[in-house]
Amino acid sequence: MTRVAVLSAGSWGTAFAAVLADAGTDVVLHGRRAEVVDAVNTLRENPFYLPGQPLPEQLRATTDPAEALAGAQYVVLSVPAQSLRGNLAAWAPLIGADAVVVSLMKGIETDTGLRMSEVISEVAGIPQRRVAIVSGPNLAREVAARRPAASVIACSDATVAKALQDCCATPYFRPYTNTDVVGCELGGAVKNVIALAVGLAAGMGLGDNARALLMTRGLAETARLGAALGADPLTFSGLAGVGDLIATCSSPLSRNRTFGEYLGRGMTLAEATAATSQTAEGVKSSRSVLALAREHGVEMPLTEVVSAVLDGTASVREAADMLMSRSPKPERYGL
Repeated sequence: MTRVAVLSAGSWGTAFAAVLADAGTDVVLHGRRAEVVDAVNTLRENPFYLPGQPLPEQLRATTDPAEALAGAQYVVLSVPAQSLRGNLAAWAPLIGADAVVVSLMKGIETDTGLRMSEVISEVAGIPQRRVAIVSGPNLAREVAARRPAASVIACSDATVAKALQDCCATPYFRPYTNTDVVGCELGGAVKNVIALAVGLAAGMGLGDNARALLMTRGLAETARLGAALGADPLTFSGLAGVGDLIATCSSPLSRNRTFGEYLGRGMTLAEATAATSQTAEGVKSSRSVLALAREHGVEMPLTEVVSAVLDGTASVREAADMLMSRSPKPERYGL
């Protein structure tokens, strides 16, 4: 039986661990907090992140990363993007020499501008052919409730992607494969920033036309950055691109959209952070995405105004005016 370690036990890590268990793998979930681990093992539930969602009986949890990683053929990482480097530095010596490391994270590292797969390779010394990512419209609560969902497993080695696909396919979770790691990771990271913009507009009561505007132009600037970094443009029309964007920008379950909506209603950054309670990756990734775009000479106006709002250099109203007063352009400029 395939052995998988999932680190750690937040909402998406727990939900994906349940998918793996339902698919028939031997899964051990690592959690830092003893009360989370005890609840998973005794109540068959993670009441702190996925209350009311039953977990498979065969799913086990532990606070000991060495126990979770012992003999694991796949190591699935699900921590806040900006904490990956520190966590992985501690875990890397425990990862098997031939293990495939899988990223569930959607962000760009601040300071370095590295995607999560690049951080994994750099910190753990693992070649890219053994690093895979999972990305798509995967709201954790819906996946945990076993509602139909699909995702993309991307790896530069198609054989590795196919093997992981077989490990997580269930009647309710349909994984597809792709070798465009760059495009899949960019789609997942930038959509969080666009979701903040959509949330801002929703909080201001700007309507559905504004939401459609922000989503489509957000996809356009994601594609521009992708083109500069060598991504396959077709990736952005798939699950890891427009699919993830639609789910994250439309659902009240989306932390990034909700965070933006709080700001649009007039909350301060601190108040929105407290109200959201869990990590909204786009808050920190907006700055690193913008830095990456500027490094490659790519214009990303939505990312710029979201970063300005978060930095306090523009008000929510000023941000809307900045976008709507831009000079007219062809729809496909920069592509």
